[in-house]
Amino acid sequence: MCSTPASAGRYWDGSARIIRHPRPLRVAATSPSRLLRAGQTGRCRQCGNRIDLYQRADQRPIALHPAELAAADVPEPCRWHLSSGIAHPHGDGSAWCRLPHAVLCPARTPTCRTGHCLETMRRQLAVRTRRLIDTGAFTPTSPATSPPDVGSPARPVVQILLCRYLAEHAVERIRCVAQTRHRHRCTHPVLDPTGPAGIWRLLPTGPRRSQLALPDVLMAVYDLGHLPYSEQLRWRAQRCPAHAAAPGAADLALAQWQPFDPLLHAAHIRTGLPHPPARRLGDR
Repeated sequence: MCSTPASAGRYWDGSARIIRHPRPLRVAATSPSRLLRAGQTGRCRQCGNRIDLYQRADQRPIALHPAELAAADVPEPCRWHLSSGIAHPHGDGSAWCRLPHAVLCPARTPTCRTGHCLETMRRQLAVRTRRLIDTGAFTPTSPATSPPDVGSPARPVVQILLCRYLAEHAVERIRCVAQTRHRHRCTHPVLDPTGPAGIWRLLPTGPRRSQLALPDVLMAVYDLGHLPYSEQLRWRAQRCPAHAAAPGAADLALAQWQPFDPLLHAAHIRTGLPHPPARRLGDR
């Protein structure tokens, strides 16, 4: 007796086989945020507790507490809400809100007046931090030290669209944040080796948020102001040239630009221009 082989569209018993075709993920052109929520959960570098990273309306990142809280327990200046993936610094009229992690972080001073409920949560997070440290699962970050004035800065100050930002990595190591077709983060740098690049300049520090800054101090700035407007937008979005031309590609990470402040980021101010790399013997 010969068995009848099952067709490609059915199982051995004759039932229909359900074939699921993967759908390519695209971001709508009208979406206010390109950041995918997958993978945007991290841990605070100072206390080790969980945080959720979001973008603000000005594209700056903010770390929020992962759980919603009753708006009645949160002071009005500390209330945040989410809309279309963007974090906004006020309530939305509902009975619930989100809270910046900086308010609850046991390693920081609260930025607003906290009540009994928030103080209880701070103590719970402090106990969790101590438990992580005791078990060796977390080590607090040490304060940053000023790097020597040789070579390329580890965290340079970059000027984009007349605004200064502190980069997370050296200029050559700033990595594209877009998602590839294989759903991994792009490995290409933002710096285009075949295109125009920025120019290192000595520019005045200038007071930004406080008059205590010294306006006469000159610091090394990677200036992109001479580049076309579209090129500066590509740098601020932290995308490589290939993904800058693909508006439908999503982001797998936040752009790691911090608005530069001369007082907060004094340890990263360089008073001398980076030296070019030494040539090897035989190079011309």
